Amino acid sequence: MSAKRVLITGAAGFLGSHLCDKFIKEGYQVVGMDNLITGDLKNIEHLFALPEFEFYHHDVSKFIHVPGPIDYILHFASPASPIDYLKIPIQTLKVGSLGTHNCLGLAKAKGARMLIASTSEIYGDPLVHPQTEEYWGNVNPIGPRGVYDEAKRFQEAITMAYHTFHGLETRIVRIFNTYGPRMRLNDGRALPAFIGQALRGEDLTVFGDGSQTRSFCYVDDLIEGIYRLLLSDYALPVNIGNPNEITLLDFAEEVLKLTGSTVKIVHKPLPKDDPKQRKPDISKAKEILNWSPTIDRAEGLKRTYAYFKALPEEEWNKQPKEFISSK
Repeated sequence: MSAKRVLITGAAGFLGSHLCDKFIKEGYQVVGMDNLITGDLKNIEHLFALPEFEFYHHDVSKFIHVPGPIDYILHFASPASPIDYLKIPIQTLKVGSLGTHNCLGLAKAKGARMLIASTSEIYGDPLVHPQTEEYWGNVNPIGPRGVYDEAKRFQEAITMAYHTFHGLETRIVRIFNTYGPRMRLNDGRALPAFIGQALRGEDLTVFGDGSQTRSFCYVDDLIEGIYRLLLSDYALPVNIGNPNEITLLDFAEEVLKLTGSTVKIVHKPLPKDDPKQRKPDISKAKEILNWSPTIDRAEGLKRTYAYFKALPEEEWNKQPKEFISSK
């Protein structure tokens, strides 16, 4: 029996590249697709020599053609950091709407099961804590983050429409803050920003008083949760993340301690619509997928810092002078 074939969009991105590794390790034929707006071929160059990997340089917002059978589609093509989606808002909306529609159409034509990468951002600045899958969110559709939040909310809606109307097999993962090797130092998120600033000997920027919370999941744990969800029988959204919550001020202190840096922490005004709290309720993932994170923050941070420290020094300096969100 021939190996199952999986299409992964956003394959050259942070999560997409780790998914490519996971599915190849599990014995799948992997088709990667990326338009490289925010992805980087360096993340998947180690796969190009493998016969079980092929790559299409393509924008999924345009018609998708992939010859041959496809068993699974994982739609991970999207800018995912505030710097990206504030810089390319139209593309962000298009990849979440047109891109998702094209992937769903391909899944229907191929008889494939499709999993979409949704996000904790669909909960907005939540009024419920921790966030369960039943919470509908508190989102500003016309605010600076609306292009990302609403793209993902539409993505969930059209995916469920294909599931209920066409009977398509679909899965929805709501991803909470994730970190690890292959993140970009210049992507505007808290962890790479803190580490980048420490590596360059700059003061660490914390927005507001730093009391806003995040829950950081190491990438290997997240990928395992996604893999289990894809192969499960559950069609409704599932939160995947680490419920170990920390304030951003404490997180900045952890990064300083890890790096041994003697720089200071400086405070700047909180960006508009920045969520004050973020913590997943992962009861469903535990019950349905028998999944919970296994890598604690101390170990994950150590691995991530080692990755960033090993990068050429010019990579450290690509970081903008200040980042724009505590996502």
